[in-house]
Amino acid sequence: MENLKVIDYRIKHMKGYDEKIGNLVSMLEHARSVTLKDVAGLTQKELDFLPDENGNSIGSLLKHIAFVEYVHQVITFENRDLNEKELSKWDAAYELGEKARNEINNHPLEFYLEELSAIREKTLKLLTSKQDSWLYQEGKWSNGVPFNNYWFWYHVMEDEISHRGQIRVIKRQLATQR
Repeated sequence: MENLKVIDYRIKHMKGYDEKIGNLVSMLEHARSVTLKDVAGLTQKELDFLPDENGNSIGSLLKHIAFVEYVHQVITFENRDLNEKELSKWDAAYELGEKARNEINNHPLEFYLEELSAIREKTLKLLTSKQDSWLYQEGKWSNGVPFNNYWFWYHVMEDEISHRGQIRVIKRQLATQR
C-alpha cells in the first residue's frame, strides 16, 4: 500500500499549472488525500461490507470515484462521451446499486488505490497542457443546459467528497459490527 502523505490544509497554486488550474489541482489533491486517509488499512472484508440490502460497499464507492474522474477526463479532454467498450468496463461503477453489489467485490484495497492513482496521474498530466481559459470553455447538454470544463472538475471533487461521507458512515456501521 502506498504511503499516505501529510495532508496540506492550504489551497495554493501548484507548480507546472496555469494559476486557476493549479488551484483546482490543489483542491483535487486535498480531497484525494483525505479519502486515502479514510480508507487506509481497510481489509477486503471491510471493503465488501454492505450496510444494508440496498447499499453500496466502500469498494464500489471507491470504484465509482475512479469512474467519475475517468469519464470527466474523456468528456473534457477528448470532447466525447464514453464508447460501448468503456461503458461496459465501467457500467457497475457508474450505476452502483445491485450491479455494483454483484460485480464490485473481492478486491484488496490496493486494487482500488492503484485505479484511483492511475486515473489521477493521467488527470494531472493532462491538466499541465491546459490554460486557465480552457476551464471556461462551454458546451450544452442535449436539453440545452450549458456547462463548462470548470464545472466538470468541480463535480469530480464534489462527487468524491460526497461519497467519502458515505464511506465514513459505512465505517461507523462496521465499527458496531465488531
